[in-house]
Amino acid sequence: MAPPFSRDEYADRLTRVRKAMEGRGLDVLVIGDPANVNWLTGYDAWSFYTPQIMVVGLDCDPTWIGREMDAGAAAFTTYLSDEQVIPFPETLVQQPDAHPAQFMGDWMKSRGLDGKRVGYESDVYFLSPAAVGHLKARLPGSTWADCGLLVSWQRLTKSPAEIAMLQKASVIAGRAMQTAYDGVRPGVRQCDLMSEIVAAQIRGTPDFGGDMTALHPLVLAGEAASTAHPMWTDAPFERDQTIAFELGGCRKRYNAGLARTVHIGEPPRTLLNTAKAVDEGMNEVLKAMKAGAQCCDVHAAWQTVLDQYGLEKKSRIGYSIGVGYAPDWGEHTISFRPDDRTALPENAVVHIILGMWMDGWGMELSETIHVRENDALCLTQFPREVFIIDA
Repeated sequence: MAPPFSRDEYADRLTRVRKAMEGRGLDVLVIGDPANVNWLTGYDAWSFYTPQIMVVGLDCDPTWIGREMDAGAAAFTTYLSDEQVIPFPETLVQQPDAHPAQFMGDWMKSRGLDGKRVGYESDVYFLSPAAVGHLKARLPGSTWADCGLLVSWQRLTKSPAEIAMLQKASVIAGRAMQTAYDGVRPGVRQCDLMSEIVAAQIRGTPDFGGDMTALHPLVLAGEAASTAHPMWTDAPFERDQTIAFELGGCRKRYNAGLARTVHIGEPPRTLLNTAKAVDEGMNEVLKAMKAGAQCCDVHAAWQTVLDQYGLEKKSRIGYSIGVGYAPDWGEHTISFRPDDRTALPENAVVHIILGMWMDGWGMELSETIHVRENDALCLTQFPREVFIIDA
């Protein structure tokens, strides 16, 4: 095994993060999001169930600090040296009167990082208030500042190597969706089909395998499709049922989303009309999307179509996507909605998800899209029309 990208790739990412740190007046950055840790160094393990951080300084190398039994993953997923991998003792795991962040703070202090201006990620799933509290207590001379999504924003523009990885993830997404199409029939249990879909995601292709997607695959069947993120059940699929699949593919933790809709039996006119509007909306989104376009303008292109059909969608229609770990594959930066005036950079990759959750039923259509200088290219390639199953 080896890191998925070259040393130069990771060096460029580190340079970008340090430049952003300087712009915020930060000397040190404490990273808690495992997706950001992975993007910056390649570190990959299911190790974030216990406290884990990456410490980045303007004058010191990135250093991973995590559970001792997980430290070995750095040897085959990163280019970090032994000195850049600091394990905390197993005796600190889930103790009532001790916390791994105390060890982390002591290590930072021993490296002369007390008295510095330290940024930390306050709004990530994996850096708890307790951990931050212990770090601050161990570094009383430091000034602490919320760095927000500093690293995530550096991830927005993808390198050619990252886009190639997302193209592979998109191929896997298509295979997963084909598995759904091949298996959905009246009487088949949702859980049985989902087991085949997950197997297809992990199996990948003969040339490259897949990983677990950061957002678990979803099946929205019948009445459950009236909400956005229901979990599958052991109920069988039924005749005259509209089913939306929100799946995806993942390669080296890079995620591509893909959603499509199926109907068993004669499709109702309401479904066909809504699907027609959604498909037209996707086409207008693609026409509006290019480097320099504002997210709100892309959303406006979609809204124009919805207005023509008298339809409403209150939620955003997309976001940036890339490296991700459960529970989310979005990068938490741009959103396609009326008030987001962020200009799209060339080589951003976004997931446009046009979900219409109606009264008692729903449908979805999505694409993972590469934003280019003068246009946008769908990385996911799969027929968009509602798939009709005779029953």
